[in-house]
Amino acid sequence: MLGISAFDEGVYRALLTHASRDVTALSNVLESTPARVTHALRRLAALGLARRAERGRWEATGPRSTLTALLNKRRAETVSAFSEAEAAVDDLHTMYRLGRLQKNPGDLVEVHTGKEAVARRVAELSASLSTHLWILDRPPYLDRTNGQPHDGSTETAITRAWLARGVDIRSIYCPDSMAYPGRFETVLKLTALGEQSRMLPRLPFKLHIIDRRTAIMPLTGGVYDSIAVVHGSGLLDALVELFEAYWSKAEPLVGEGRLPSDVPAFEDRPSDADVMLLRMLHHGLKDQAIARQLGVSTRTATRRVAALMDRLGAQTRFQAGASARERGWLEL
Repeated sequence: MLGISAFDEGVYRALLTHASRDVTALSNVLESTPARVTHALRRLAALGLARRAERGRWEATGPRSTLTALLNKRRAETVSAFSEAEAAVDDLHTMYRLGRLQKNPGDLVEVHTGKEAVARRVAELSASLSTHLWILDRPPYLDRTNGQPHDGSTETAITRAWLARGVDIRSIYCPDSMAYPGRFETVLKLTALGEQSRMLPRLPFKLHIIDRRTAIMPLTGGVYDSIAVVHGSGLLDALVELFEAYWSKAEPLVGEGRLPSDVPAFEDRPSDADVMLLRMLHHGLKDQAIARQLGVSTRTATRRVAALMDRLGAQTRFQAGASARERGWLEL
């Protein structure tokens, strides 16, 4: 019980059921020696579970308050021990990596080829994720069915689980990230869950940084069938700094503020579809990409864009974005 020996627990239970007994009486109940019972009582007293009463008798303290306090203490010790063990694992892994690198500097970068090998290594690294996941998101993508990625349900579930564990997830997207229908909507859901999401007009390559200790990069631009896994090194430091530089330039996917009080009220409020369309326009998606997200033809997407611009009294997409911000539509 909470790190107490079986015998000491038996003495405590005897005190609970045979209140205010002396050592001799307790030793008879427990069929043990007075000396052994005395040592147990002293250990229980040190834990706050027993106290000496008058005339050499002993009594138990209330279990709810004392055992709860002991439980909290054990819980804190467990957390501390876990943190120390985790730090020890990191130290041992660092020693292992340094030893391997002295023997073979090529171990700084792993190269994996073949879809099965790539999927297996990515799964292993994802399972080890604990603190950070920083992403430059663009094709190619790993999960495909008949040449197309899966829907966003699995990605959403995994992201929710990581966020619940306190993982710092930051993703930078670009118009090329919206490579299949519904991707923009999925990204908005991830943002609502707590992912920090930003956009840039273009990204140079795909990148995953895991716990700031490992990076994954595809080696080809078309199919996710070969990757480089970069471990702690000057190269990894450069990739981390590169991500941070892009992050500072990128624009939040969704406005962080609310509609300011001094913005004039407009009776004509946007629908959810209007807001999504405006966000896609704002972040540089062309009509063909918008059509893919909406699951309509390019001609239909062009008509919807034109209708929305006409509604905003805008001659260009830039004017449409400016007018939408003025109305507070992009902050909804």
